[in-house]
Amino acid sequence: MIYLDYSATTPVNYDVLESYIRSTRDFSGNPNSLHSLGVKSKALMNSAIKQISDIFNVLESELTFTSGATMANNLAIIGSCLANMKQGNHVIVSKLEHPSIYSICNYLESIGFEISYVDNDEDGLINFDDLKRKIRPDTILVSIVAVNSETGARQPLKMIRQIIKKENSQTLFHSDMTQALGKIPVSFHDVDLASLSAHKIYGPKGIGLLYKNSRVSLTPLLYGSGSVNLLNPGTPPVPLIVSFSKAIRLATVDLDKRENFIKRLNDRVIEELKQYDDIKINHSKICIPHILNISLMNIKAETFLHALEEYEIYVSTNTACASGEISTSVMAMYQDVRRASSTLRISFSHLTTTDEINKFLTYFRMIYQKLSLLKKEE
Repeated sequence: MIYLDYSATTPVNYDVLESYIRSTRDFSGNPNSLHSLGVKSKALMNSAIKQISDIFNVLESELTFTSGATMANNLAIIGSCLANMKQGNHVIVSKLEHPSIYSICNYLESIGFEISYVDNDEDGLINFDDLKRKIRPDTILVSIVAVNSETGARQPLKMIRQIIKKENSQTLFHSDMTQALGKIPVSFHDVDLASLSAHKIYGPKGIGLLYKNSRVSLTPLLYGSGSVNLLNPGTPPVPLIVSFSKAIRLATVDLDKRENFIKRLNDRVIEELKQYDDIKINHSKICIPHILNISLMNIKAETFLHALEEYEIYVSTNTACASGEISTSVMAMYQDVRRASSTLRISFSHLTTTDEINKFLTYFRMIYQKLSLLKKEE
């Protein structure tokens, strides 16, 4: 098997899995309970939370665990809008967001909020002048993804924050950092709110994280009792929190070394694929090397995906949560419907080998030639 869909999800790291198994086996008490088993579980959970807060240099109380990045996005965006609706009803997002963000925006519009979409250039970089123009006195939130999930376009969050706060110091800044963590350095101090997910960094599915600066107020979306965090009430999933902490610790080391290796793999694939006349490389100078997006101009991407699958090679058409749909990110970058209608996303990992890439390129050429010939015969 050759797995090249790491941006959709990652295999669970063995050490992370061991942490999950150990904490499930040895810490069975409810951390909300007052007896010794509960106290033991709570101590382990608090230790894991402290490790995460130390890594990101934030307060433990600023971390809320969620079911994943989608829940974190909902809590950050809807929660902040409801909490600040007396100050305004205007929200700004980019055209390069994860589909979950747009679903949230559709809901907000249905209850009376106004959504503006900031422009970007062909590289995928946010248009700073357009952002400045769109920020108004009633703008309560700006949400811009740190790394685009389809093309890997990376945004300068610190600079964007400075622009936002200069135009309106009361406007909150949220960023979905799901595709950034474990690939590039991230800083929660560049934002007011940030969303993360464990399964993108070799952790378990079912656990995410919302960072909320202590000065920010959110209206809870769920209500309950007996929780250490009122933004997500209920029994804290201790094994998931412990293993997520382990995954974060492992994902945030040797970033430069891993990136340099992945860049060599990315360069190798680009060098090969740019020789094809009917393939467009949707990759710019601000794209991280972990994600490579291409457009098959004369072949359906889904057909190509399934042809690769026959040889146990796995890629995706675009972001996994919008499979089969037009690539909104490629459309936002190139304004070309045809180019955005048949995209493949190849995503690499430090686990990817040179041999896997060579085999992938061999099968890619064979399938491309076969499908191109069939296309001509139609």
